[in-house]
Amino acid sequence: MSYVGEIVHGIRTLLTGMAVTGKYFFRARKEIITQQYPDNRDQLRMFERFRGEVVMPHNENNEHRCTGCQACEIACPNGSIEIIWDRKVDEKTGKKKKYIVKHIYHLSMCTMCNLCIIACPTDAIKMAQNFENSVYDRSYLTKVLNKPGSKLMDGIDE
Repeated sequence: MSYVGEIVHGIRTLLTGMAVTGKYFFRARKEIITQQYPDNRDQLRMFERFRGEVVMPHNENNEHRCTGCQACEIACPNGSIEIIWDRKVDEKTGKKKKYIVKHIYHLSMCTMCNLCIIACPTDAIKMAQNFENSVYDRSYLTKVLNKPGSKLMDGIDE
């Protein structure tokens, strides 16, 4: 290809690109696409399938479904879940039963892969919709999921 032919080819491709851009510029969508994030916090909703962070739901009696089986801890590929557990005598049966002391979740290490949720046999943990986790100190990203004084729901066995 000659020198002049390359220049003509370059100008033609430039005009083709500008035509595509001009088409989108003059025939823009009428609805607003960009969301003004900090200003729209009250009406902002995340998608149903969004994975924000791991939480442990408790009922109104401060009871949870975690038996301390450590399936979520084992399934986590990078160790972002720690379960500290102990055994105590159950008043009803008289046998020693496992209970969780702390269910620790390190959000700073979590990859939001959902493997811990899938591995949990009692559906004790789930992914929440929270996405605002920016902090100045990384230690604030380590959370204890079980509430103080919480206990295992009745009818859930190990």
